[in-house]
Amino acid sequence: MSSYVCIGVPYYLGESRADRREVHALRQAGIADELAAEWIDIEPDFARGDDAVVAVNRALAEAIQTHADKIPLVFANDCTSCLGMVKGLERHSPTVLWYDSHGDFNTPETTPSGFLGGMPLAALVGRGNQHLMQGLELQPLDESDIFITDVRNLDPEESEMLRASDITIYSTLEALEAAELPARPLYIHFDTDVVDCEEMPAMSYPEPDGPSLRESIESLKLATARSHVAGILFSLWNSTLDGADEAMAATLKLIRAVKST
Repeated sequence: MSSYVCIGVPYYLGESRADRREVHALRQAGIADELAAEWIDIEPDFARGDDAVVAVNRALAEAIQTHADKIPLVFANDCTSCLGMVKGLERHSPTVLWYDSHGDFNTPETTPSGFLGGMPLAALVGRGNQHLMQGLELQPLDESDIFITDVRNLDPEESEMLRASDITIYSTLEALEAAELPARPLYIHFDTDVVDCEEMPAMSYPEPDGPSLRESIESLKLATARSHVAGILFSLWNSTLDGADEAMAATLKLIRAVKST
């Protein structure tokens, strides 16, 4: 019997969009069957009148909690799903290993763009507008329990705030691999844009000079082998952009890297 449950989050910032087919594509590719795992798609209750992002994250948390005997592999269209992931894993009090080319550490006061998808890691540690955290009744994590690797595009104030925080920053996967992670349960957050955009196209915010796909796969294998993994979230490509098929193939290779967790 599989140790995993695959959970699809086919929403982008709380919105169901017909043109965003990434989660559906992974399901159709049969990755759950490869893992001998059940696949479920979340069912948010938007009728409650909550913020739509809160509704999506509440449904994700509930799906994780309903399958508490399994390790959740979550496939999401944006990084705000980290909030529901942490809520769902709350009983584990997890540490967080965050793979991302961006910091996602802006707040409403520091962001040049106002993009909510650039704020979830800051929200997780209690910075900025906390309405999403409050909507989920989620207490902020300690900054010292967060580890981020290969971040290479930060807005100016975001950079200052992240580097002044107690979050551990690894500039490369090599630096991460040389480090010792805590023995506590680990939530791995893997934004696929961390991989160099030459091998991971169809990114909404592509970043050059990242690790290769092979290096990323080996890093995931090592992290899962060395840690007690509580759950893994993959933030996916953009299916409306050129190279979507190549990005899906690369993402499937990353998912397969954690098969033996």
